[in-house]
Amino acid sequence: MSLDVFRGITIAAMILVSTPGTWENVYTPLDHALWNGWTPTDLVFPFLLFAMGAAVPVAMARRRGSRKVRHHVLQRGLLLFGIGLALNLMTLNRPFQWSSFPVLGVLQRIAIVYMVIAWLTERTSTRTQMIVAGATLLLYWAVMMWVPVPGVGPGVLTPEGNLASFIDRLVLGGHMWHPPWEAEGLLSTAPAVVTALAGTFAGDWLARGGSQRHRSLSLWAAGAGATLVGLWWDSVFPINKNLWTSSFALFSAGLAAQVLAMCHWALDLHRPAAASVPLQAFGRNPLSAYVGSVVLDRSLTRWTIGGADAKSLIYSRAFASWGVPCCGAEAASLFYALAYVAFWGTVVWLLFRKRIFIGL
Repeated sequence: MSLDVFRGITIAAMILVSTPGTWENVYTPLDHALWNGWTPTDLVFPFLLFAMGAAVPVAMARRRGSRKVRHHVLQRGLLLFGIGLALNLMTLNRPFQWSSFPVLGVLQRIAIVYMVIAWLTERTSTRTQMIVAGATLLLYWAVMMWVPVPGVGPGVLTPEGNLASFIDRLVLGGHMWHPPWEAEGLLSTAPAVVTALAGTFAGDWLARGGSQRHRSLSLWAAGAGATLVGLWWDSVFPINKNLWTSSFALFSAGLAAQVLAMCHWALDLHRPAAASVPLQAFGRNPLSAYVGSVVLDRSLTRWTIGGADAKSLIYSRAFASWGVPCCGAEAASLFYALAYVAFWGTVVWLLFRKRIFIGL
């Protein structure tokens, strides 16, 4: 239950920060950091990868060593990547041209990371995975800081001058969301794998037999340690979500571990509160909630009524008309997002009650 609720918190937060009433009026914590640094919004995606990683030990345990599991992993990864491409096509805010169509995105990164994590957990030991995680973070730091970019030099971490963006431009060409850099780029996927690996370590730790009393505290302490190391590393390799720097990978994974530990203590070791059920419902249908929210939001944006799109009409008449004089434009935009989360919470709660779980 703790993992379901943790994943549910993450999906609800992802919908909240992705669908404000208007992007022109958003509270700073509900928007991404411009470049270096972080906001709570920057933690949503790594929390989702961490949750995915935490679920892998349980899911793989029943099928380990079977050819069917490899087929399932590959099939699931390709389906996720395909759904991501379909969402890219739907949410594209410019005329479609294949030469400039973005091929990467949130679901695409999840698909790649999932396939790597599944392969590692099936083929290697936990000790090997820890070595891989540590080596990946150190190697990523080294190449980003010391490998020179043509015409720029080494260690330049600007959007245009960093090595990851250079590789994306070289390999992807115009197939990016916002050239000259890509938020879910190729090289930066490597430390994102480490974020998910941290989740597998947490999931394996909590799923072990024996006394569970000390596991919450141990996981929380490990998360706090990772967070502190990430903050220390920030002084030489800045926390940056777009580049998924090694400091950001450790910092975000550490915070995720602490939140999961608190969920484990409150829900798995003590009586779960009835208030956790809606979050559990989000966590049991994460893909359908996320994809459905994106599709509906884009449909409302494209549906024109009397010269205005449906989303703008709903926002202006139901929220902005009273929110601006009462609480300000940012509050009105937030209330729209909260209402949208509540709507999808009702949808997944009904699915949960009927024991309908949609996945790949």
